[in-house]
Amino acid sequence: VSDLERLVSRVATARATPRDLGNIRTTLEHVPRVVELLERCDCPTLSTLARGIVWPEELVERLRNALPDEPAATLGDGGVIRSGYSPEVDELRDLRASGKSYIEGLQERERERSGIGSLKVGFNNVFGYYLEITNANRDRVPADYTRKQTLANAERYITPELKEYEEKVLNAEEKLATLERELFNELQAFTAERSESVLRDAQLLAMLDCFVGFARVARERDYVRPTMEDSTRLEIVAGRHPVVETMLPPGERYVPNDTMLDTELYQIAILTGPNMSGKSSLLRQVGLIVLLAQIGSFVPAASATIGIVDKIFTRVGAQDNLAAGESTFLVEMHESANILNNATVRSLILLDEVGRGTSTFDGISIAWAMTEYVHERIGARTLFATHYHELNGLAGIFPRIHNYKVEVREHDDQVIFLRKVNPGTADHSYGIQVAQMAGLPDEVTTRAKEIMAQLESASEDGPLGGGDAYARSLVEEHIYHETANGSGMPAVGRALTDLVDAPRQISLFQVAVDERFESLRQRLEELDLNALTPIQAMVELQEIQRMLRDREAE
Repeated sequence: VSDLERLVSRVATARATPRDLGNIRTTLEHVPRVVELLERCDCPTLSTLARGIVWPEELVERLRNALPDEPAATLGDGGVIRSGYSPEVDELRDLRASGKSYIEGLQERERERSGIGSLKVGFNNVFGYYLEITNANRDRVPADYTRKQTLANAERYITPELKEYEEKVLNAEEKLATLERELFNELQAFTAERSESVLRDAQLLAMLDCFVGFARVARERDYVRPTMEDSTRLEIVAGRHPVVETMLPPGERYVPNDTMLDTELYQIAILTGPNMSGKSSLLRQVGLIVLLAQIGSFVPAASATIGIVDKIFTRVGAQDNLAAGESTFLVEMHESANILNNATVRSLILLDEVGRGTSTFDGISIAWAMTEYVHERIGARTLFATHYHELNGLAGIFPRIHNYKVEVREHDDQVIFLRKVNPGTADHSYGIQVAQMAGLPDEVTTRAKEIMAQLESASEDGPLGGGDAYARSLVEEHIYHETANGSGMPAVGRALTDLVDAPRQISLFQVAVDERFESLRQRLEELDLNALTPIQAMVELQEIQRMLRDREAE
């Protein structure tokens, strides 16, 4: 079965080839058998589909009679029309096919008539057909021969019979090509006149093809029938990614995960976990399962209950638009704006690392504010994958936000991805371990670990060291004191202001200072410059310079 819609569109614009019409014929020849099989099915949908198919018998018969079993790829290849369809085409083909035997017969007759045994008939593009006779036999040339060309050892002649045949043969090819083109154009026009019926059948066959595809995939990949509801519930038990699971190596099974979202208790799921742990795959998995369910397919899961979704919004991946002068972050914000401006309570929102294209505080602030907006203003079911662990504090503030993490295990400084999603928050992103897996030089990853250790050590006593607890404490301090007064949302705004204004920024240059120079720093701090004479200050400066050089040489 070929793509009838594409073939008919080519027919309608007079761009079809003989092979295109042959494919239309072959496809339509299967229609009666398809209808017969559908009528046997105990399924109202398939029975209705069968009644809608109208077989264009007249068109099929015309194409059968006019086209050979294996139509030519193009008109220029010849052999477009089946033998027996046009007497004139058959006559021209016979003339072309009988040319060799006619020449052989003419050559024998002329040898007998002239008595020249070496006489032969030849052809070239300049003179056409000719009779060639060697010089030794020139005196035996018949009187009705006309000399056309003289060679060193022979002469070439023509006769009225030979020229008449030549004209027939040379014209036959041209006439045959012209006639076949005319007949094919008539056939194409005949098909175009019946294109509406063919397109209707094509649409019904496409629908049947879709049903067959759904059924085959569901049977082969262990899909289940989802329960569709007029609610805002989305519950997937042991869901799997329909594409990724087919690409796994032999013997490796896709790790299924559960998903629960609604608009009453579990509206927003904040998903944290290491790089490469499967957060983005889970987002795509949920989106694809919802899409499959709403187009009538079974889904890859143990069970699925899906409240009707009006739109699926995604903010996944990172790309720029250089032609429009848009950076990666600007593209991300355009997409985020589209979501916030168009999502409804029935929508499904899938957000992947919103805010990562800018500075840390800017990114956290935008991600936090977007999550608040979706919770308070839109109410849509949302999955939000992020590396901003500060966002986990939202679950303690808003009743319909919950935290989930992708499980991992550490072994010998290596990360083992379990791909399993459970309630909770991830402690680390394991970016350095992933960098090691990607092949970064050991020198780079070793230095990265040193810097990270210094950062974590330096931040233990400050707000940054408190992480989520600090963020939560700041917000809760305002929320639980002021919500009772009816000013919950303003309290959140003030809490965020305190969070951003807090002295949390740490300088890499401060924490990464080499410990060898610590004594110099202390010596400089202890100097009382007001008590030093110019000579004493110069001596002190020379001593500090010496100490610096000694430490740099270590």
